[in-house]
Amino acid sequence: MCAKIEHHTNEITYESLLQGNKDWVAETLLEDPAYFDKLAAGQKPPILWIGCSDSRVPANQITNTNPGDIFVHRNIANVVVHTDMNLLSVLDYAVNILEVEHVIICGHYGCGGVEAALSNKQHGIIDNWLRNIKDTYRLHYHELDIISDHKKRVERLTELNVIEGVFNLTKSSIIQNRWSSGKKLGVHGWVYSLNSGLIKDLNVSCEANNHLGNVFKMDEPVIK
Repeated sequence: MCAKIEHHTNEITYESLLQGNKDWVAETLLEDPAYFDKLAAGQKPPILWIGCSDSRVPANQITNTNPGDIFVHRNIANVVVHTDMNLLSVLDYAVNILEVEHVIICGHYGCGGVEAALSNKQHGIIDNWLRNIKDTYRLHYHELDIISDHKKRVERLTELNVIEGVFNLTKSSIIQNRWSSGKKLGVHGWVYSLNSGLIKDLNVSCEANNHLGNVFKMDEPVIK
């Protein structure tokens, strides 16, 4: 088995990435000569992961899973909004074509996007994206404003951003139509700790739309 070479971030170069790929392929084939044949045969992941773009939160590594196990969508601060066609396209493909059984929104403590959303500074075009997190603050300001410790306030907003994301997903026609069809689908909210490496389940899992107000519930689609 090839020894894994550890690199510091400042030692990574364009060339080292290509060499790293060759080393990984060689090591993988030593362990399983048919690995890439099986990988190329297709994907049928049971999980859709909606996470933050932060480089320190790789879905497969922190869940100890393999390539092909998790279908992944990432954006700054794992925001879920109903106007994001990129996210909706991923969601539709994952739910209706891949037929995943679980959708997980995973935020992380120490999220720079959530921290930025709490400030009044301008950061550029990203401010328009982070406004969605400010709207989450607006919905929960009664709770957040009484948290005097800034770090704890950021951590709680990180959790609330995930919770609102779960609810936003379950309001979508894509999720509700899957439930109407009688097929299993769970939507879950997690937060990952960079300090401990552990995932916190926020206990907001949904497998039906009974948690939603009537105005958000959709009738079954009309089949023509």
